[in-house]
Amino acid sequence: MSSQRRYFVFVPAFLAICALAGGLFGPGARTVSAASQAGERNINAVSDDDLKTSIQSFTKIYDVVDQNAAEKLTADKSIYKGAIPGMLRTLDPHSNFLDPKEFAGMREEQHGMYYGIGMMIGAQPRTGKPMVVHPFGGTPAYRAGLRPGDMLIEVNDKRVDNLSTSEIAEMLKGPKGTKVQVKVTREGSSQPITFNLVRDEIPRNSVWKAFWIRPGIAYLRVEQFTETTGKEVEDNLKMLGEKNIKGLILDLRENPGGLLSEGVAVAGHWLDQGQVVVSHKGRAYAEKPYLARGSEYGENYPIVVLVNRYSASAAEIVSGALQDHDRAWILGETTFGKGLVQTVYLLSDNTGLLLTTQHYYTPSGRLIQRDYSHISFLDYYYGKRSETKDPTDVKQTDLGRVVYGGGGITPDEKYETPKLDALQIATFQKYIFPNFTAYYFSNHSTKLPQGWRPDEAVLEQLHDYLIKNGVQFSEADWTRDHQWMRDQLTSAMYVTAFSWEDSQRVGIEEDPEVQKAIEAMPQAATLLAQSKAHFEKQRASLR
Repeated sequence: MSSQRRYFVFVPAFLAICALAGGLFGPGARTVSAASQAGERNINAVSDDDLKTSIQSFTKIYDVVDQNAAEKLTADKSIYKGAIPGMLRTLDPHSNFLDPKEFAGMREEQHGMYYGIGMMIGAQPRTGKPMVVHPFGGTPAYRAGLRPGDMLIEVNDKRVDNLSTSEIAEMLKGPKGTKVQVKVTREGSSQPITFNLVRDEIPRNSVWKAFWIRPGIAYLRVEQFTETTGKEVEDNLKMLGEKNIKGLILDLRENPGGLLSEGVAVAGHWLDQGQVVVSHKGRAYAEKPYLARGSEYGENYPIVVLVNRYSASAAEIVSGALQDHDRAWILGETTFGKGLVQTVYLLSDNTGLLLTTQHYYTPSGRLIQRDYSHISFLDYYYGKRSETKDPTDVKQTDLGRVVYGGGGITPDEKYETPKLDALQIATFQKYIFPNFTAYYFSNHSTKLPQGWRPDEAVLEQLHDYLIKNGVQFSEADWTRDHQWMRDQLTSAMYVTAFSWEDSQRVGIEEDPEVQKAIEAMPQAATLLAQSKAHFEKQRASLR
């Protein structure tokens, strides 16, 4: 998938993940008794006149609202969705309260698997009706033949075309081995199509299957950091044969973070045993460093790390550690800038509190947290960012390269994604490639040969389809974007003809930023050689 297309799919998910989870969790979770905590807070409040007065004021206001509001108050509306989140939002953008459904969703996301049929669903852009975005390869939905663009109308004989995608997703989940019936409409089919499926374990892999993008150069993408990420990275490197790797592209673009321990495990694979990966400390916590465990082959090949403005939290821990130890060449955009750690407190009624308790620091000692004191929640996540280096937080890498705190990881080499032109933007807004794919396969076989690419006849059909769907463009526009159209259509059609995973691979092979990473491998190799020479010199001086 090209970086432009991935952006359109990813941005809503990034906000959802960050709003829900905050992006970086410290080790373990704490169980808190709501009653004992309340008592402790009341005792502390008595000793602080200002806090005591504030609590009394809140109680008076709550009583007035409770007695006089037009609608009766509920704990869910007034406390869980009002007072608690409002209080937490004044602290920082990442502290959050999770109701039972949100808390269960967070745990499922961290665990890395669920039971269901294995497909992504979304809203059809024109109608808002639920549709299949794509099934995941090897899952019950994939084996049964569900396709991108299928419109969902019934699940177990219940109409779902007016339900939200999250409500439908919950209906599709269930115990392993149980049956579920899904009915869809499909372009080119005059009657609805019914699928009888059996739920199975659906792995939510956080790491794409690694592959050779060039002879000797491996590509590895980490989407987020869950409980299984460290093992997934190890398994993928073992599958390739890590001793044969001559260069690695580690893709952390759009990675919103996750578990601190897994970020440490991943970064630690490519560092010397005992090197600091990250440290954190907070008002109630002493400073604690996390050390690399090292690996047999992980120090032997150059690495280029791809990052962008949505690489956050644990992704920044990995890129920051590899940069500070001069172990990798960082390519892309300045990262998100999240240097906060949340502790998970388990509350009553299956609810949870995510409270920012610490700051984390890269091995050189820099704090990369971006300032959030004078901007809104949405501006913090999506607003235009200015240069945020902190001139007072200047550190050095092991080789003496200057790095800054204050606003994310600044790449060693910047890469700006080319801006989309008007025709390209229109194709995404009108969902042209998935819709054309559904149209094309409504009267063509979905069986395509490996390595297939759309020929000029297929592209001419796409050309006419654009006109039919009201996309305004000139023939000069079409000529300029001809290769781009071919690449995007190839990725879209591979989802149906092969699998979503095959589509991702062909998109990566065509991604210009990945090509740039291949070109940057010599810089990474030079950095690795200098780093090894530096440490050999240090060791020699200690003998």
